[in-house]
Amino acid sequence: MPVWKRNLIVCWFGMFITGVGMSQLAPVLPLFIKHLGVEEKSYVAQLSGLAFGITFIISAIFSPIWGHAADRFGRKPMLLRASLGMAIVIGCMGFAHHVYVLIGLRLLQGVITGYGTACTTLIATQTDKEHAGYALATLSTASIAGSLLGPTIGGFIGENFGMRDVFFITGALLFVAFIATALFVQESFSRENKKVLRFEEVWGLVPEKSLTIILFVTFFVLSVALYSVEPILTVYITHLSRDASHVALIAGVTFSASGLANIVAAPQLGKLSDKIGAHKVMLASLAAAGLLFIPQAFVTAPWQLMVLRFLLGLTSAGLMPSVNILLKKITPQQITGRVFGFSMSAGYLGVFAGSVMGGQVAAWFGLRYVFGLTGALLLVNAVWVYAKVYRKLELRASSAPMAAE
Repeated sequence: MPVWKRNLIVCWFGMFITGVGMSQLAPVLPLFIKHLGVEEKSYVAQLSGLAFGITFIISAIFSPIWGHAADRFGRKPMLLRASLGMAIVIGCMGFAHHVYVLIGLRLLQGVITGYGTACTTLIATQTDKEHAGYALATLSTASIAGSLLGPTIGGFIGENFGMRDVFFITGALLFVAFIATALFVQESFSRENKKVLRFEEVWGLVPEKSLTIILFVTFFVLSVALYSVEPILTVYITHLSRDASHVALIAGVTFSASGLANIVAAPQLGKLSDKIGAHKVMLASLAAAGLLFIPQAFVTAPWQLMVLRFLLGLTSAGLMPSVNILLKKITPQQITGRVFGFSMSAGYLGVFAGSVMGGQVAAWFGLRYVFGLTGALLLVNAVWVYAKVYRKLELRASSAPMAAE
């Protein structure tokens, strides 16, 4: 088996478990905080929001730092650090006996994350050009599927084994990822620049500054869109479903539909990106995803929402991988980790902003408006990408053969 493919398999497993670890707390968090002695409902909700969101905010701050460390010391050491650190911290959450201990551990989890940044950088730099699109697209399914399936997995473990076991089982799986990384990941790393670069110097090495900023903003918008409905999806299904006894199951299946579709479609769209260009796949996926959000506001039954969420998963499979592929192509290898670190920061901020936006829009205007606003946001982003990315790259591709003649 080629080294890049073995690295991809191990990184996929690790990123999936990391995604689960970041998101699995959502369904059990209010119950666990209540179990820790907090009785007042409003205080439970306030602390749940703080405990859930603080990990993503701190991760956004530290992701570029770990990306910089990956460029200096290698990607495999960062994978080992993040997987072992998260295994210990998440496992310790199961022993928490006070809510502020739990919040402190969630903050520490945000500090030591960086597995996804290191994985993306490793695959981007160690995979040949012919397979780069396929590899990065496949890798992206791990994070997205883990994040989308995490709440369902966490809810299932919490209901059938116990709330503390959610943390113990996730910590054990992350330790397995640490062992697999130590044994099977291979990296031929040589530090190209011995000098420690300041931010201004790193930015000076970026050849396509405007395009890089557009890709960062697009990554942020995509994360906002994917997570805007997460806070309100269960409530929305409650309004649609006549059988209240199975709302949790229906919500779990609906969450999982997007993740399953993403896993199925991403490798194929990655191969397509290698053939026709990632910018074409990204534009088409943005437009299709934006259009698919709108009818979700008008469904009248849960099965209709499931179908639309599955179709959305098929289109979203071409979004984040395309951003990563384009970033890889326009970024010098010596600063790849730092650039992907900033990209991951944009994603983490998008997760937090999307969750907050979804809840606020639903509270002020109604549940159905969340889908319409999210769809409009994606369509506006599609127009921007067409004007600033698609046309620019198409013009460059058409002028290249003329220059060669």
